[in-house]
Amino acid sequence: QVRLVESGGGLVQPGGSLRLSCAASGSGFGASAVGWHRLAPGKERELVASLTAGGNTKYGDSVKGRFTISRDSVAKTVYLQMNSLRPEDTAVYYCNKGFATFSSGTVYYTPQWWGQGTQVTVSP
Repeated sequence: QVRLVESGGGLVQPGGSLRLSCAASGSGFGASAVGWHRLAPGKERELVASLTAGGNTKYGDSVKGRFTISRDSVAKTVYLQMNSLRPEDTAVYYCNKGFATFSSGTVYYTPQWWGQGTQVTVSP
């Protein structure tokens, strides 16, 4: 059984930074792809970032250059470093674990397990 628990959300001013963490339990973490999605009020859920077991990353267009996903496979933890935060980054952020496929040089990430989410609010 897989369990994912996020932490690190909160209130931050525009231009600030936050680091989200996601602690995973269960087997197969090192061989799995991991990622973060977010859901904002009135918007569709969107991929923020994904990271394959081999180190390939994919970011949503709105966060490229500002957010970084990483993992510690020994600690079974996924991180999302968020810099230069904007009010439009306000959302509930969900950690997930799944699998990745590759086609024509593009990574396609499919989450299978989800955490409960952590709120990030960017406001003056």
